[in-house]
Amino acid sequence: MGRRDSRADLIDDDPFSSSYRSTSRVRHIHQRTDEQGTIHFDTKSPGSQLPPAFAQFFGQSRWQPPAHHAGPLWHFSKEEKAHLRQAMGAFTLALGFMSVGGISGLGSLGLTKWAVYLLLSMPVMFVAIGPAFLLHEIGHKLVAKKNGCWAEFRADPKGLQMGIFLALLLGFLFMAPGAVMVAGMVTRRQNGHIAVAGPLTNLGLFIIGIPLWGIVLGLSGAFESLPLGAAAQGIGQGYLIDGSLVWQAMLIDVGVYWLGANLFLGLFNMLPFGPLDGLKVKDWNETAFYAVILIFAVPLLTMFLGIWTPTGLLKTVAGPISNLIR
Repeated sequence: MGRRDSRADLIDDDPFSSSYRSTSRVRHIHQRTDEQGTIHFDTKSPGSQLPPAFAQFFGQSRWQPPAHHAGPLWHFSKEEKAHLRQAMGAFTLALGFMSVGGISGLGSLGLTKWAVYLLLSMPVMFVAIGPAFLLHEIGHKLVAKKNGCWAEFRADPKGLQMGIFLALLLGFLFMAPGAVMVAGMVTRRQNGHIAVAGPLTNLGLFIIGIPLWGIVLGLSGAFESLPLGAAAQGIGQGYLIDGSLVWQAMLIDVGVYWLGANLFLGLFNMLPFGPLDGLKVKDWNETAFYAVILIFAVPLLTMFLGIWTPTGLLKTVAGPISNLIR
């Protein structure tokens, strides 16, 4: 673990304790000195009147009080693991609802097909998009702990519920699943490093995903053995044809959505407003902010313009590998 910033001694006893949340509009600060002579500040801040799912976008979130712990850089407390499982489960379910078009998909598919396509699409979404969210948050956590802070992920139950409800009702995903909570005093530079760690993790996953899924698809021969017409179906709908599971379509979609999701999540989190990472990165270094924005924006823009596609890119990598093993 990296050296703790000396100013981290001047921190709140527990910024996430119930005493930190107050209905008062006046911020109270109380000072005390412990037996070692360290000065501590106990603070209280105004409570939020907004629903938690929206409050975090305005910096007013109310979080479940976590218990502090001591541990190595890779330590995950029991409570943190539970919150990660909760967020991943809700995120996967919401992605499944999105893939079948929400409730409106019942009209075109019927209840049986709708339910089957939902169940088939969820594992694809879990493998393809789950790491983009999970490792993004872990990236924040590790860099925060490296800079001497306490850092744990906390899910926002209301945000998860609202995300699932919107995906079910409207067929699109907008979710505030939670965030890594950080306690400690850091410099503006350190705060920028903690913030940019998440998007850069997504960038790394995108880069790694090109050879990784290209090799997997090449070795499996998924493109060559894909049944005719399966690729033209929507996500989930091409996974079952004439009662047979089309695993090739599922594998291809994992690779395709892996690339797209990491680009999109990286760019979205770099937007400079609310609690998103971009605001903290811009506050630290505007050059770094615009550089990271461009790194994500350029491939996404060229993808939407049809200059390249994730499917085409993975085919290019998988083709030579498939030819070698024939």
